[in-house]
Amino acid sequence: MYQTNYVKAASTDEAVGHMSSGGQLLAGGMTLIPTMKQRLASPETVVDLAGCGLSGIEDTGDAIRIGAMTRHVDVAESAVVQGAIPALAALAGGIGDRQVRNRGTIGGSVANNDPSACYPAAVLGLGGTVHTNKRDIAADDFFTGMFETALDEDEMVTAVSFPKVAKAAYLKFPNPASRYAMVGVFVAASGGGARVAVTGAGSDGVFRHGGMESALDGDFSASALDGVAVDSSDLIGDIHAAPDYRAHLVREMAKRAVDAC
Repeated sequence: MYQTNYVKAASTDEAVGHMSSGGQLLAGGMTLIPTMKQRLASPETVVDLAGCGLSGIEDTGDAIRIGAMTRHVDVAESAVVQGAIPALAALAGGIGDRQVRNRGTIGGSVANNDPSACYPAAVLGLGGTVHTNKRDIAADDFFTGMFETALDEDEMVTAVSFPKVAKAAYLKFPNPASRYAMVGVFVAASGGGARVAVTGAGSDGVFRHGGMESALDGDFSASALDGVAVDSSDLIGDIHAAPDYRAHLVREMAKRAVDAC
């Protein structure tokens, strides 16, 4: 056994203060608790964010702003999200199982940046903005590598904003046990052009596929992706799928997502 101190922060400032002395933030606990059980993490202090007032969903006019402690189930069942960005509500409803959706939070998922998580694809695919206690970070600048983000050591996610777009959809090929995306593709079309974000496949985590975006800018249809090459050299290979199979899934999930828009 090892000792871990538990603190329930009452504000963002208090949580950040504990971070400066080595505290580990606890949101839904979907990653931290299992890693602690496996002795892969042993924080001296766990800082619970449940009392920081960071949950809630707001329509800001041209975007939907979701507090970091908002659970997946709340995003999935929100009439506001369903009406403005139904693809985002559908994505949240397909995360994990019922138990995970009732505990996991959007801020925890985005900050953790698991290479197979669904939310990073939505943030990047919609061109969202990650709000922190210090600044606003554009999606294209936030995800920097597998399990890595642009967050500083004294910085925490407080909310995420998703712009409303003309068309959007997310399709994933889930691992049958974990329901993580072996490959997931979020496509979106707006006045600024098409965006295609891929999760579950990249060796550096979530990424945009420029070739598919260019093809969809000219013709937003599944057939426009038929001739687009997907390079397997930078894709993940594991016991579930080889890189070349993931490359096939990237194009197939992208085509299905476009058809679903």
